[in-house]
Amino acid sequence: MLPADWPAVRAIYLEGIATGNATFETEAPEWERWDAAHRPDCRFVAVENDAVVAFAALSPVGVRRVYAGVAEVSVYVAAAARGAGAGSALLQELIGASEQAGIWTLQAGIFPENEASLRLHQRHGFRILGTRERIGRLAGIWRNVNLLERRSPKL
Repeated sequence: MLPADWPAVRAIYLEGIATGNATFETEAPEWERWDAAHRPDCRFVAVENDAVVAFAALSPVGVRRVYAGVAEVSVYVAAAARGAGAGSALLQELIGASEQAGIWTLQAGIFPENEASLRLHQRHGFRILGTRERIGRLAGIWRNVNLLERRSPKL
């Protein structure tokens, strides 16, 4: 992912926000804030017919040394491209890049209602650790989040 991809990535992120089942966020950040929060070595876009149709990125889970090999996964696919394999291809690429970067654990927080994302992550070796009940409010409604984890078999 390059800075020039940001307008398309932001639009895809906004589509995810609009579903109400992708994130607790209610607006997309500016590039500088998003860029600072995500690892530069583990961010990718999927391009089809010269258009960005999906993105995936990792963000650190903490600054303490013990968490240096743990990162949180974000995968978003444009509405028009869902179900065509872009998310799977990106997640596979992200897993490979994370292992090259020395990351031994990937985690994801996914709303239980986001069944497609749960299936995608499970197909790529993530397992559900549990449910964080009523972890936050979205549009005034308490929401649960499934916590998933993938431990690298290589590290």
